[in-house]
Amino acid sequence: MDHQEIEAKFFLHDLPAFEQRLQDVGGTLSAPRVFESNLRFDTPDGQFRLQRRVLRLRKDTINRLTYKDPGRVGETVSVRREIEFEVSDHDAARQLLEALGYLVSTMYEKYRTTYQLDDVIVVLDEMPFGHFCEIEGPHPEAIERAAAKLRLKWEARCAESYLAIFERFRFQTGIQAAHLTFDELANYAPVPEDLGLVYADQG
Repeated sequence: MDHQEIEAKFFLHDLPAFEQRLQDVGGTLSAPRVFESNLRFDTPDGQFRLQRRVLRLRKDTINRLTYKDPGRVGETVSVRREIEFEVSDHDAARQLLEALGYLVSTMYEKYRTTYQLDDVIVVLDEMPFGHFCEIEGPHPEAIERAAAKLRLKWEARCAESYLAIFERFRFQTGIQAAHLTFDELANYAPVPEDLGLVYADQG
């Protein structure tokens, strides 16, 4: 499916309290907490990373192959074209991509819980370097309205990918982790300054 992805991320200090707040304002659970494993593919010379394009193979309750264009410059939230479809065989899809010359550049993991709130989707992501809320909607104004309803600081929003945040985290701390996985970051307790972010659910 080809569509435009419009979303914003918010770094959370207290995920359980925020989830309760989400339920209190009318958020309804649409997909329970699930573990995700993601493989990001790139050309051997890293052109996708340089061009800010994404080629990803995700496994949770199903397998999905995703391509994303670079985000549009000058937007208040992340706006980019996304092509995504389900694949029946994860290993075969990986073999196909590798046969075409793409390489796994990074692996990352998360636990994700999905809610519906009015006309937006709100996902709660437990990442190896902290907790986040992502709001995806039909237009930036819908995302801003939902953020206000959830008492999130709009100025604390982030339009970057998790891997872009991970690259900054590695640069700030000097850690040698190659992948954004719970095992590789088990001994680290990142603070907002390490990620270049501020908590959006405080104050």
